Amino acid sequence: MARYTGPTSKKARTFGEPIFGFDKAFERRKYPPGQHGVSKRRKTASEYGIQLKEKQKAKYTYGLLERQFAKTYEVAAKRQGVTGEILLQLLEARLDNTVYRMGLAPTRRAARQLVNHKHVEVNGTISGTPSHSLRPGDVITIRDKSKDMVILRDVNPDTRKYPWLEWNPEHQKGVFLQYPERQQIPENIKEQLIVELYSK
Repeated sequence: MARYTGPTSKKARTFGEPIFGFDKAFERRKYPPGQHGVSKRRKTASEYGIQLKEKQKAKYTYGLLERQFAKTYEVAAKRQGVTGEILLQLLEARLDNTVYRMGLAPTRRAARQLVNHKHVEVNGTISGTPSHSLRPGDVITIRDKSKDMVILRDVNPDTRKYPWLEWNPEHQKGVFLQYPERQQIPENIKEQLIVELYSK
């Protein structure tokens, strides 16, 4: 499965946000990467440059490559409604992102690995596809054989901060209740800039 495997701290510094989660290196150096450190002579980005940077930020945040992201946008553009909001809803509905949101993994990368290694089931069927698009009502569980894994043994998901998800600790079962509203999604992404970029 194709994925970005490069330096995360450098990318986070490029966007000025900890898009991959807490990072000591980012906390120490919150300025953009570069040979000359903090430069006061950085030229102002063009309109296209700002739009492209926003798309790249969304892409790296959710762990997609260019072709995957473009296909997701195409699906969003064909649906009725606000394209930018639908795009974020589709990204949030990915299985790897949902496993991360439910607290079953500390990062999206770790969630992707759990799915790739077939530790996660959707509606009782093992799914090894991180890009699996969930629909309202889909049930997410950890495979019985995988529940004794160290990384999962002490999991204590708290989905109260994500109202579109539900977790039952007694049965170790989560439910994707609905597509989230834009104001519920915590990511700092200006989706309208992405729509403008693809509309050119």
